[in-house]
Amino acid sequence: MTTKTNSKRANLAPLVVDVAVPIGAYYLLKEGLGTSTLMALGLSSVVPAVRTGWSVVKERTVNGLAALILVVNVVGLLLSFVAGDPRLMLAKDSGVSSVIGIGILVSVVLGRPMMTAGMKPWLVKGIAEREAAWARLQDGSAGFRRAERLFSVVWGVVLLAECVVRVVGAYTLPVDTMVWLGSVIMVVAMALGFLVSGALAAGPMAGMLIAETKADAPAVPEIALAR
Repeated sequence: MTTKTNSKRANLAPLVVDVAVPIGAYYLLKEGLGTSTLMALGLSSVVPAVRTGWSVVKERTVNGLAALILVVNVVGLLLSFVAGDPRLMLAKDSGVSSVIGIGILVSVVLGRPMMTAGMKPWLVKGIAEREAAWARLQDGSAGFRRAERLFSVVWGVVLLAECVVRVVGAYTLPVDTMVWLGSVIMVVAMALGFLVSGALAAGPMAGMLIAETKADAPAVPEIALAR
């Protein structure tokens, strides 16, 4: 039980530190404490900035999730200086989706699909046997690696599509309409991302993981079965 719990925590830790903490800090500072957007973005950038710097200096690698959140916050900081045009203020929110979408697609091209960090904990479920099966499939199964890349591709495309739709809406629909419709578009995009990525990638990967785990399970002696 302890091994399973530790494994699950190890899988979820990057998501919590790289994504949940900076995003949560932003909304806490802006909505909860009433700080300015500029201040909230600046302070919430501290964690991903430290994580990115630490990975570069200490581990000599670039932490993808932390670096992406840092870039998104920097883009948000720059866009926060844009004011006066309500349509541009609506369209700027889609800039976050576009940056994340492009970052995800670039990570696939580089051979390190970024969305794997978000998907793996839900498929492995902190089970040591599945952890081992995941490692074996990543090393030896082209189909598994293809599905892993496809999962990130789907999310990258969905986020870019959401960006395009919201920008078009910001400049073609009434401002009052886009104030609420922007949130609807985001929710629909997220739902579409979960459905398509699940059907095309996460589902098949879960099946391969289960099959690999069973194939590696020790055989039960016939004597034990007779008992």
